[in-house]
Amino acid sequence: MIATAYVLIKVAAGKARQVYDKLSKLKGVQHVDAITGPYDIISIVQGTDFSTIGRMVVDQIQTIEGITDTITCNVISFEV
Repeated sequence: MIATAYVLIKVAAGKARQVYDKLSKLKGVQHVDAITGPYDIISIVQGTDFSTIGRMVVDQIQTIEGITDTITCNVISFEV
């Protein structure tokens, strides 16, 4: 099973393009979009489990210069 999460990201003024470019190059990051609203960037990340995603967010994403805040939203599946 592959775990998936949306990561909502706030960035410092003038840093969105730099953060976007760095996120796009990270292993496990499937998609990155710049957005409007309370967050500046949304990213779809995947890993072997949610612990792996958590470590990726803490160790690789939150350490990118310009990121000021993140919220990780784990994707759940409803069984039919």
